[in-house]
Amino acid sequence: MLTKLHEEKVFKDPVHNSVYVQDLTIWKLINTSEFQRLRRIRQLGTSYLTFHGAEHSRFSHSLGVYEITRKIISQFERNGYVDWPQEEKLLSLCASLLHDVGHGPFSHSLEQNFGLDHEQWTCEIVLGATEVNRVLREVDSLFPERVAAVIRKKYEKPIVVSLVSSQLDADRMDYLLRDAYFTGVNYGTFDLDRILRVLRPYQGKIVVKESGMHAVEDYLMSRYQMYWQVYFHPVTRSSDILLRQIFRRASELYHAGYKFDFLLPPLRALLSGSLTLGQYLKLDEAMVQTAFGQWSEERDDLLSDLCGRFLNRQLYKYVPLVGEEREWLDHVRQEWERIGLHPDYHMEVDTPEDSPYDVYQPGALPDSKEKPPILLLDEQEELAEISVRSDIIRSIAGLHRGKYYIYYPAEKVLPLADRLSPETRKKLSI
Repeated sequence: MLTKLHEEKVFKDPVHNSVYVQDLTIWKLINTSEFQRLRRIRQLGTSYLTFHGAEHSRFSHSLGVYEITRKIISQFERNGYVDWPQEEKLLSLCASLLHDVGHGPFSHSLEQNFGLDHEQWTCEIVLGATEVNRVLREVDSLFPERVAAVIRKKYEKPIVVSLVSSQLDADRMDYLLRDAYFTGVNYGTFDLDRILRVLRPYQGKIVVKESGMHAVEDYLMSRYQMYWQVYFHPVTRSSDILLRQIFRRASELYHAGYKFDFLLPPLRALLSGSLTLGQYLKLDEAMVQTAFGQWSEERDDLLSDLCGRFLNRQLYKYVPLVGEEREWLDHVRQEWERIGLHPDYHMEVDTPEDSPYDVYQPGALPDSKEKPPILLLDEQEELAEISVRSDIIRSIAGLHRGKYYIYYPAEKVLPLADRLSPETRKKLSI
């Protein structure tokens, strides 16, 4: 049940102008310590080392997702669409607000190194002994389980899930606009107001009125451009590599019995694989970067060098590869060992296939991780997947064109270049 605030709360926002909070439960959730922690988690991980304005947080993004969801539901209610289950309004708003509450510092890089899952941590925060859980239980004793079900994409009403997690959801619409704004690029812009006007609840799904197809084309093209120009930017990938290497080296040292000069309890639990929910919630980017500052003076030369590089933006140079060129890469590893470099740390091949961002997929197989396609609703109330009607979307749907890059510390390699083979010098542009 919705309980209205005595006075509406308003957050000024650079993307949506204002974020309106009218419900007591939402206001209480925003003020929990778990949600406030998102102020200390950047939305775009290491992208601030590529785009200096990309300092925005998961907190501002989560408010933006909530606001878009609120606008969609308000549009459904104003128009009296009978296919929208009005009793699910508060659930949809809470799930939208909390969908990212489980993200850790530098999000996906941390997850890759330690096998963490932000969605699982989100559900633990929703269901565990937290302020968030206490607020949700004030609505109903089973309300936290319903919110967790939406976040897990297991809720009995897919229309609620699709507001937060689909190929045209509030999450994607906010992060494209927000990331474009803070990185200073124009690729992610699209007509949000037009898209919100043409969304319809229909037969348990959220579909798009056919007359709004061109606005959705623009949205998907923006998503495609952001995918390659921002999220897969090779400089950002270089900083991600350094970050992953720091975590990998720290983990190796810990398990080898190395005695760190600086290791706070949450970081020790992270390295040992014994994180409790309370310890996880203490992890933020301020703590991690403080550790990097201390580790830059550790006795282990490799960890010290990696941390100093990350903090001072001394990133690895990158050059594109034709395919993976496995045989040549094995040869380079041998050359690295011969000249005194560490082949596991001073060379890395990267492809964007492991990125958490994705391009539009026109169809999803049962039980696959792909989200359902975008459906158009015509005047005869017939549905069609958008790429069937759109030449533009058909041309980019499912298209991957990621390049392989080899990354290496140029200033370590250049003084030793005369000891490398001519082929290696040529391919590394030395």
